[in-house]
Amino acid sequence: MKTRIEKDSMGQLEVPAQALYGAQTQRAINNFPISGQRLPAAFIRSLLLAKAAAAKANVRLKQIPPDMGQAIVTSVDTLLEGDFMVHFPIDIYQTGSGTSTNMNANEVLATLATKLYGEPVSPNDHVNYGQSSNDMIPGTIHISAAVQLHKELLPALTHLAKVIRKKARAVDRYVKTGRTHLMDAMPVRMSQSLEGWAVQVEQNIQMLKAQQPLLQTLAQGGTAVGTGINAHPKFAAEFARQISTLTGVRFTPAENFFAHISSQDIAVALSGQLKTTAVTFMKIANDLRWMNSGPLAGLGEIELEALQPGSSIMPGKVNPVIPEATAMVAAQVIGNDAAITVGGQAGNFELNVMLPMIAHNLLGSIQLLANVSRLLADKSIATFKVNEARLQEALDKNPILVTALNPVVGYLKAADIAKQAYKEKRPVIDVADENTDLGQAQLRKLLDPKKLTEGGL
Repeated sequence: MKTRIEKDSMGQLEVPAQALYGAQTQRAINNFPISGQRLPAAFIRSLLLAKAAAAKANVRLKQIPPDMGQAIVTSVDTLLEGDFMVHFPIDIYQTGSGTSTNMNANEVLATLATKLYGEPVSPNDHVNYGQSSNDMIPGTIHISAAVQLHKELLPALTHLAKVIRKKARAVDRYVKTGRTHLMDAMPVRMSQSLEGWAVQVEQNIQMLKAQQPLLQTLAQGGTAVGTGINAHPKFAAEFARQISTLTGVRFTPAENFFAHISSQDIAVALSGQLKTTAVTFMKIANDLRWMNSGPLAGLGEIELEALQPGSSIMPGKVNPVIPEATAMVAAQVIGNDAAITVGGQAGNFELNVMLPMIAHNLLGSIQLLANVSRLLADKSIATFKVNEARLQEALDKNPILVTALNPVVGYLKAADIAKQAYKEKRPVIDVADENTDLGQAQLRKLLDPKKLTEGGL
């Protein structure tokens, strides 16, 4: 491979001849051959937009020449129109401030901007003017997470909630055996089960929206340690205005730069809510799997859409693949949260030093949940069929229906009827008819499963 010689403050280094990056990026490539994983495209895209916003802000504040600033902005636009990730090869597990990734962006943009500007554009003195990795990387965590939350996850969750509500209306006439402790309980309408899921999802939407105001505050302007050294006093406000225009999401400067640079409490809080969303998804996925189980030896209450063969050895077997994938996503998001929680504890004095890992896991959780939300909605919930005969068979034999007789015959008498019905495997209405003087007509009224789903006395 052909190389060229690049120079930084530590000396000379060979870099691939065609690479847009320079010596500092190459040092990071050499130093961190750890996972082979790079920071997410959503993060790099936001980082590039942040560089464009910084250039625009510095031009307005007369800190860099207008033509130079435009060259940097045009370079960002050019990168984002193509496969920009080929220029960002650095491993996630690098210097904890993300300095390597910040300099990667600075070097790539300096190379491109120099060609446009016609004079040298410095990665440090110009592209990085008024910035530090220590405010740029925390700021980009907020920018990328806020954009992905606003444009990807919240719309996906809203779609899921709407699909669940629509399906609930479609299956409202079906009554099924309720279950507590996985054991038979009082009947519920299938719509009531689904409406419970919908409310869970909607609660997560509300709690995620509550995270947005703080997430949309930025560290930019704090530079190295939070004091704002080497940045124009109005840089923070102007940067926030520019990045808001570029992303379509409203950002503001942090109330206190020291908190935003030295800690990642806001990212930890968002991750905690993503974990809660994952727990909701696990619940829904497991309910679907249980209701679909069988179809002969399980509950067999519903039939999920058949999407692919379920076994390499058992012909005809079909598995609940979307709920299973959903459960795995939930497990991964919960794991990501554990790592982010540990990462949040790495705020030592004036800087958190696990920023790239936090960025990777936070954006990974958002993208996983957004993607699986739509699959769960469109390929499981919207398309499952109800096995009405199986529901009715279980209801007819459910001795727990006798609970409705408690106010009439008392708990102990009702318990005796339930035990006898279970032991003799007979409908509870027949056993109750033999053991009370209520009569079939009154018992049918008292034990009507649909009426029992309406509550009350």
